[in-house]
Amino acid sequence: MPFASIDTVRSCFPALERIHNSHPVAYFDGPGGTQVPRAVSQAIVDYLHHHNANTHWPYPTSVETDEALDRARSVFAAFLKCQASEIVFGANMTTLTLHASRALARSFPPGAEVVVTELDHHANIDPWRELERDSDVPVRTVRMSPETGRLDWDDFERQLSGYTALVAIGAASNALGTVTDVRRAADMAHAVGALVYVDGVHYAPHRLPDVEALGADLFACSPYKFYGPHLGVLYGRLDLLEILDPPRLLPAGQDPPERFETGTLNHEGIVGAAAGVEWLATLSREDGSLRDRLENSYAELGARGEKLVDQLWSSLSAIDAVRLYGPPPGEPRTDTLAFTVKGRSSASVARFLADKGVFVSNGDFYAQTMVERLGLQPDGLVRAGCACYTTAEEVDRLVMGVREVAKGNGI
Repeated sequence: MPFASIDTVRSCFPALERIHNSHPVAYFDGPGGTQVPRAVSQAIVDYLHHHNANTHWPYPTSVETDEALDRARSVFAAFLKCQASEIVFGANMTTLTLHASRALARSFPPGAEVVVTELDHHANIDPWRELERDSDVPVRTVRMSPETGRLDWDDFERQLSGYTALVAIGAASNALGTVTDVRRAADMAHAVGALVYVDGVHYAPHRLPDVEALGADLFACSPYKFYGPHLGVLYGRLDLLEILDPPRLLPAGQDPPERFETGTLNHEGIVGAAAGVEWLATLSREDGSLRDRLENSYAELGARGEKLVDQLWSSLSAIDAVRLYGPPPGEPRTDTLAFTVKGRSSASVARFLADKGVFVSNGDFYAQTMVERLGLQPDGLVRAGCACYTTAEEVDRLVMGVREVAKGNGI
């Protein structure tokens, strides 16, 4: 059966009906959080109206909540290609990473070191820097190349040693769109006996994760970047979750994955996040397992996204005042572009485009070290991300707005 048309996809998103200054809104802010299809909000409302309860008690709504959480773990196990018992839920990726860092630090041998990279979002840098401050765990940093927006692999190898206990690495840059060869990094890290903690937040919306194929020992992502509500999801290898000692309350569950989950979870958010993944699978209109359908959906959406990025890159690069950053089309990258306009602040560009109904983000996107290495602090970059609902016409509108900015119109 044919894949869902762009019109069918767009009809699922009430946000796309919004008008701003007489313009229909084009959402290019997906790297900071995508819009939500009706299937997600309906699942949240249904849970809150008909099943809302706390867990592990014998009355019906509590049993139904247990079942809903178990189902959500199974959905994310299919999404990440792992076991349901390896899925941990939390407030967001940053909170989960801070929590996991404390658990991991308790297992580190004397003299242990952590390796991070300049390319990463600070959610996968600063939790490990906190260990350096609180637990005297040295942190070594891998350089990035400002010219290519990629890691310096020679420097990566230099930072590894027999003392390396963990490598924290991003699978894709949320600012530049760079997709990093995580498997290469994991093989190098495992060769010296280190664990690998992967920030998959920007990767998961664009590449269907396979945590084993990536070589990840732990992998964190954020469903609100792929059409779900605000939530964090952490995969941890079951043998690790069984032996690590996370901060937790004495009466709390002692078995994984619950031993990593503090307090009462955001049940409605978890239900909604699972609904978002299942919605993605419906786009393929194929039979088969949830994983099979997700693979079909990601393949088709990836092909659409590549065309949009080609269109956006070629059009923006034709504007003399625009400078693009990160890998060009044809190299491993996501559907997210970063650029600057000569003589214009990133905030002024974003404001001008917003007035035209084109919503982009600007700044450093918490990838502060990377933006510093590009020499763009404090102003940062303009970021435009394509999502499943983005059209070629919306890309044209964005480019037309940037052309006006470059000419000095309206600013």
